[in-house]
Amino acid sequence: MDLKRSADNILTVLDKAAERKITVFGDYCLDKYLYIDSSRNEPSLETGLTAYQVDRKGLYPGVGGTVVNNLCALGAGVCCVGLAGNDGEGYELLKGLEKIGAKTGLMVRSDEIMTSTYIKPMMGSEHEPYTEINRIDIRNFKKTPCELEEQLLINLNQAIKETEGVVVTDQFLELDYSVVTGRIRRELAEIAKCNTDKIFYADSRGFAGKYRNVIIKCNRFELPGADKSGDETGEDAILTLGAKLLSGNGRAVVVTAGVDGAYVFEGKEITHIPAFRVQGPIDIVGAGDATNAGAILGLTLGLTLPDSILLGMCISSITIQQIGVTGTATIEQVKNRLLQYTGLSIV
Repeated sequence: MDLKRSADNILTVLDKAAERKITVFGDYCLDKYLYIDSSRNEPSLETGLTAYQVDRKGLYPGVGGTVVNNLCALGAGVCCVGLAGNDGEGYELLKGLEKIGAKTGLMVRSDEIMTSTYIKPMMGSEHEPYTEINRIDIRNFKKTPCELEEQLLINLNQAIKETEGVVVTDQFLELDYSVVTGRIRRELAEIAKCNTDKIFYADSRGFAGKYRNVIIKCNRFELPGADKSGDETGEDAILTLGAKLLSGNGRAVVVTAGVDGAYVFEGKEITHIPAFRVQGPIDIVGAGDATNAGAILGLTLGLTLPDSILLGMCISSITIQQIGVTGTATIEQVKNRLLQYTGLSIV
């Protein structure tokens, strides 16, 4: 891969981002940061346990919302299709999406579910940096009702008519407990087959091997057949398992590998993309979603898949340097980092 040429290709088309409209379909969460001033901790009169005092909150759309955040920050138009409960978290999620300019009219609301929420208590004070303590997750541990699946598919087909590409965020590991159920994956394969003029790109944590006719992305540990023990999955394993996934998928495969960059499997070609050099403290939460935003944007801008993944990795390298928030990157930041990249400021 000619890194300088790829960076130049991205720089040539990046200013056209505002002309693109993209559907973000799948799992959405509310990232709810609670900033606790540790100097105000006090014992509870009722239990004797420490009562933490929250002095401010940070509310951000997460998972699919992180993809939306980054696409909107780059100027693209976004149509959101996913699930939200008729609860306070659902209100805050939609409010956050609308605040950044996304269209939420095709989000499906229901009393039958809770809005997926990551509550992230951040402990600190004016004299010490904030660090995250035990997270509290609000999740749905029951099968998604058939009527909600049906409405999601209706809304997706409507959104496709108005946009150039679809990015699917398949976040959860439980089968059929969220937006992207087994039925939805099967329907997506047919929808993609019937809409060859549109870009379909899916990121799946646990079901990468279940997709057909779409570009599928996962990290090295999410590859079907990968060692899930936490041991390093090296390049040989990535090449073997990535090629196997491609043979079943029939479209293309992207495998991200942290500091080792990413691997793109397309046809008979395998392209390795080196990672960007990042210094100082980082927060990798949302890094994959930021990569997805750049990837789908690049593809709708006419870039090749390797160049699109390079754009996504550039955006991710910027967002992970933003601590305690769900980060985004601007066009100017992306341009500056790509210019550094052309000077071979890479790992």
